Amino acid sequence: MTRTAPQFLFDFGSPNAYLSHLAIPAIEQRIGVKFDYVPILLGGIFKSTNNKSPAETLAGIKNKREFQQVETERFSKRFKVQPYVMNPFFPVNTLNLMRTAIAAQIEGVFEKYVDAAFHHMWREPKKMDDLEVAAKALASSGLDAQKLFARAQEPEVKAKLIKNTEEAVARGAFGSPTFFVGNEMFFGKEQLREVEEMVLGT
Repeated sequence: MTRTAPQFLFDFGSPNAYLSHLAIPAIEQRIGVKFDYVPILLGGIFKSTNNKSPAETLAGIKNKREFQQVETERFSKRFKVQPYVMNPFFPVNTLNLMRTAIAAQIEGVFEKYVDAAFHHMWREPKKMDDLEVAAKALASSGLDAQKLFARAQEPEVKAKLIKNTEEAVARGAFGSPTFFVGNEMFFGKEQLREVEEMVLGT
């Protein structure tokens, strides 16, 4: 039986997308198929859906932010992943990083780039919307940052990111991380268990 590859719609600006990225390899081993990573622009999705970041939506709500922290700790233990390190420059404008993800797909270094970009956002956090800082960080991870950044400015690369983002909204997405198994949508890192169950048909 051929199992449906789940899609992972992500933006490097989301710490929960980073935690999902860390959890996914073990899930892939259990389900026997790889996730299809789809770069989207979270800012574009927010604008199209009138959504806001958790930093804004949780502000001033008693107990909700505290519960989110507890849930994140549970997720980290369940999936045996390290908690993220809060980026002191948050929120980081991820437009260039997400365009570069599309460029990395074209250049055949997508997986290496995704690992590096997430690492420098949420493991050893840096101001990744500063091109000089980002270039140095990516170069330290063995990537040709200047080549990728140059390709990221090409019209077809920019258009592809816009297309991914618009299609995500059309399918029902309103944030990141979002997952699809066929036409079934799941939102948030907590639903990775449901994603796994659906792929396995349980």
